Amino acid sequence: MNKMMKHLAWGSTTLLASLLLLSEPALAQEATMDKGDTAWMMLSTILVLLMVLPGLALFYGGLMRSKNMLSVLMQCTMVTAVVIVIWVLYGYSVAFGGGTGPIWGGFGKLFLAGVSMDSQAATFTDGVVIPEYVFICFQMTFACITPALIVGAFAERIKFNALLAFVVGWVTFVYFPIAHMVWDGAGLLFNLGALDFAGGTVVHINAGIAGLVGCIFVGKRIGFRKEKLAPHSMTLTMVGACLLWVGWFGFNAGSNLEANGGAALAMINTFTATAGAIIAWCLVEKIAHGKASMLGACSGMIAGLVAVTPAAGIAGPVGAIALGALAALACYFFVDTVKNKFGYDDTADVFGIHGVGGIVGAIGTGIFASSSLGGIGYGDGITMGAQVWIQIQAVLLTIAWCGVGSAILFTIVKMIFGLRVEEAAEWEGLDLSSHGERAYDM
Repeated sequence: MNKMMKHLAWGSTTLLASLLLLSEPALAQEATMDKGDTAWMMLSTILVLLMVLPGLALFYGGLMRSKNMLSVLMQCTMVTAVVIVIWVLYGYSVAFGGGTGPIWGGFGKLFLAGVSMDSQAATFTDGVVIPEYVFICFQMTFACITPALIVGAFAERIKFNALLAFVVGWVTFVYFPIAHMVWDGAGLLFNLGALDFAGGTVVHINAGIAGLVGCIFVGKRIGFRKEKLAPHSMTLTMVGACLLWVGWFGFNAGSNLEANGGAALAMINTFTATAGAIIAWCLVEKIAHGKASMLGACSGMIAGLVAVTPAAGIAGPVGAIALGALAALACYFFVDTVKNKFGYDDTADVFGIHGVGGIVGAIGTGIFASSSLGGIGYGDGITMGAQVWIQIQAVLLTIAWCGVGSAILFTIVKMIFGLRVEEAAEWEGLDLSSHGERAYDM
């Protein structure tokens, strides 16, 4: 196993490199900046932005009723803009500021202090670097998409100002600490040995749990289970899902930080896991309900992408197919059975797909990392059972941190702003009542 793969097996990903920022003059002179790596990371960053705008916005928007389409587009747009500003002001510092705390990265990089065109961030290969600005932007897009994912859980009824207030608090007290814990060299879960190549815990479990808490706090839509609340455009949902799949190559393969064999492994796994999940979801849907639907295919697509995210550069291509299929079956069960049994109104199944898929993917990474199953293997002295237990601990900590933090933040926002629009505004639709315009004017 080469040096980079050992790093991946021990750490998680994006930040074994994270802030081994090169500051010593002697090291800086020896470092090599490859234009190909830099160009690849810039492209990957743009691909992740594509996942949010327009990918996620269209995917969620198509799932809503037409009177709420524009509101979802606006929510995704504003969440992205707000998080970009917060990331530059203090988010990057809190997550990756070079502090030695296990939970908090410190304030050494507030307002990007000390960052310049000459600043460098290390990759997984000794002596190979990329510009720190590129690394900052890449991680910034991850910070943008994670709270945007939460939007789908309580869409069609939340106040716009309440959502933005929640997002400001959530990225500050939930997302940035989890990102530090998992991806920073000083982080608690990083040093525990948790594997998370591109964000199974940081992005998907985090968003899924926050979405579940949010939809419970905000409450059910008017007419939930009493009238048809069907998606208004499966065409837009399919277009959005496909844009997410395309963008996910930047998400997963970009997390390798270099354009080499590690990125190629993440790339093929992003193909195979997704294909396995689509097939599995449609098969079980056909068996259970007699027909395979486009909504099911899109749901399976996202479930497979979610599941392979933590394993993208760690599992083998065949193992990724199995992981994607397992995640699709688990997500289908939660969406089709558990959600109906408990009666919570998770509009776009954020918990059922991102939360459950993230949990299956995070734990499954500990299994499919095994070289006997085609993965890159474990670190010295680590067995499959030990790694799976580490993965479970990482999952439980993420659920607890996000669940408690989200509940506190929703409580505070509810006290200050209220969470839900007025009943008349909900009947009218959030496009007009919240934004004064329609998605469609025909």
